[in-house]
Amino acid sequence: MTDSPSTIRHETVRANGITLHVARMGRGQPLLLLHGWPEFWLTWEPVMTRLADRFDLVVPDLRGFGASEKPDAGPSDKAGAEVHAADMLGLLDALDIPRAGLVGHDVGAYVGQALARAAPERLTGLLFFDCPYPGIGPRLAAPEMLAEIWYQSFHVKPFAAALVGSSREACRLHIGHFLRHWAGGNPAAFDAVLEAFVDTFMAPGNLQGGFNWYVSAQGGRLAMIRGEAPPQPAIAVPTCIRWGTADPLFPYAWTDRLGETFADLDLAPFEGVGHFPHREAPDRAAAEIARFFSGRGA
Repeated sequence: MTDSPSTIRHETVRANGITLHVARMGRGQPLLLLHGWPEFWLTWEPVMTRLADRFDLVVPDLRGFGASEKPDAGPSDKAGAEVHAADMLGLLDALDIPRAGLVGHDVGAYVGQALARAAPERLTGLLFFDCPYPGIGPRLAAPEMLAEIWYQSFHVKPFAAALVGSSREACRLHIGHFLRHWAGGNPAAFDAVLEAFVDTFMAPGNLQGGFNWYVSAQGGRLAMIRGEAPPQPAIAVPTCIRWGTADPLFPYAWTDRLGETFADLDLAPFEGVGHFPHREAPDRAAAEIARFFSGRGA
């Protein structure tokens, strides 16, 4: 008896020297869905259930997150975008997927850009929600943004994981703050799964595993704030970006330089949605994904 397309299957895959947990659902054209922080595969479930009749949805926990391997026990700078991209390339190889569409959010959008530069021939297209990119530049640390980006500096502290993980309530307060505050269009978007998120981040190694993204990205973040990020060639892979107009972390005005990073860009605002379109408005998010990737098979 074969699994129904509506069944989520959990797999363990060896890729790029580590073990990745992958949730998989559906049949058809392969789509790789990459989460951000503070998330793991479950963040995509509402979109997965809406797309499973048309797409083979491959939804990993990035290294350090969820049930994927945490190769570094303490603070580590070996979890940057290029490392995650190599993991994803290894994952596609292990699953025998020659080409896939990539949907990314937050950290996942950084990883998608790195993968598009390293192996564009493996991607049928890119779709990003609220996409961090080099053109944001010094605006990231403008005075009015300091109250929003404080966590990026906190997460690189060697005591951050111990402090946030000192109790379940401390973890719930920290993770829950971002899930509610950033969800500008629907602050209750994660309420039904908040305890599952706390369970996941309280699992051994997961707080530091996620924080290692910020440790690894710190040098690039400071260079961007100084206006010293090195120029890179524009990504040629066809790219769709939908950017929430109610995102307190990434204002829509920051879309103005996306054309410098993406040569083939389909950009539009996502009205009334914040940082998590896939949770805040899953019907609309799934419709955008289906529209963009329809006909972009391998």
